[in-house]
Amino acid sequence: MKTLMIRFLSLTTAAVLALSTTSLFASNNDIQVLMVLSSHGQKDAEGKLVKPGFEFDEMSKSYLVFASAGATITFASPTGGKLVADNYDPSKAYNERFLADKAAVKLLESTQKLSDINPKDYNAVYVVGGKGPMFDLADNQSVKNIIREVYENGGVVGAVCHGPAALLDVKLSDGSYLVEGKRVSAFTNEEESAFSKTWSMPFLLEDKLTEQGAVFHQDGLMLNQVSIDGRVITGQNPFSTADTSKAVVNKLGLKADEALEFKDDRTIKLVEQFFSDRDTAIKEFTAHRDQYDPMLLGMFGVYQARHANTAIERDVALILMQQTQDTINHPMLDTAIAKAYLHNNNIPQAKAVLTAAKKKFPENQQVLTLLQTLSE
Repeated sequence: MKTLMIRFLSLTTAAVLALSTTSLFASNNDIQVLMVLSSHGQKDAEGKLVKPGFEFDEMSKSYLVFASAGATITFASPTGGKLVADNYDPSKAYNERFLADKAAVKLLESTQKLSDINPKDYNAVYVVGGKGPMFDLADNQSVKNIIREVYENGGVVGAVCHGPAALLDVKLSDGSYLVEGKRVSAFTNEEESAFSKTWSMPFLLEDKLTEQGAVFHQDGLMLNQVSIDGRVITGQNPFSTADTSKAVVNKLGLKADEALEFKDDRTIKLVEQFFSDRDTAIKEFTAHRDQYDPMLLGMFGVYQARHANTAIERDVALILMQQTQDTINHPMLDTAIAKAYLHNNNIPQAKAVLTAAKKKFPENQQVLTLLQTLSE
């Protein structure tokens, strides 16, 4: 009887999940997605970024996911027109692919004003991250109205990284906040502390979402986390972008191109495997090193070591740095590895790492100073 009951519950759960992912737009062949970008970005006369804007990487990844699924895309922003993105690498594969698409670039360079948008024209609204949304989308009434109307018309609301700032203060017709009682992910307080050094944020996004009743879900520092609660789909950070976009596509009843995968996202998923199955992760990285980004793995290890709160986080950080040490071959990585050993009270191993680093980088002051400290 117990076995039958478990089987019944499993089947019932599967049925509920199937129903929950069924889209209202499955029969619509013309799916319209409004991609919202920040207009806050600004550069000085020398081309230096003086105000943060939207995240180009997140925009290009999301655009490629939506376009490959057959959606029609419109870009919109508070001011309209051409926007300033945060600094980015145009040679990254997804950015190269976007920039090679002349029609896509033309769309980006002529964003529509949010105040001119008719929400009834769109099946989904998706807010791209970057630091900019914290400054201009968090209190933009036009985007609030669009989000509310798209949602209440049965549409999908998506946002990633700092993009969920646009979801703040969105009130539904019944007076409740859109995020109230919903699972939501966004750039976390921990990530803000670790990475938002250049710009002073006007508030902490995690705190504000929680204040408005959101059930905040997060993974570890810069790991992939996507939260799906009905027709509200949010992602934690830049490495959650592709999966957040794919979840929006699936909710719209379109078919996401699962083969559309990016090396940095794949690398972060490998990091997650280091937490769950270290031996398999090491074998995978060793056998298919070209499929991953060693620099990203190593730098993730450095930041993880600096901000680790648990023994397993420190352990994984050390392993990641060790796995990429030969490839990166940088004194900063060697000193970070030595400090990780010191944190574990393994002074002999720390000295060994620094002694080897001194031979490679005989004039590096950080290596010399730390080695001298251990020798006293």
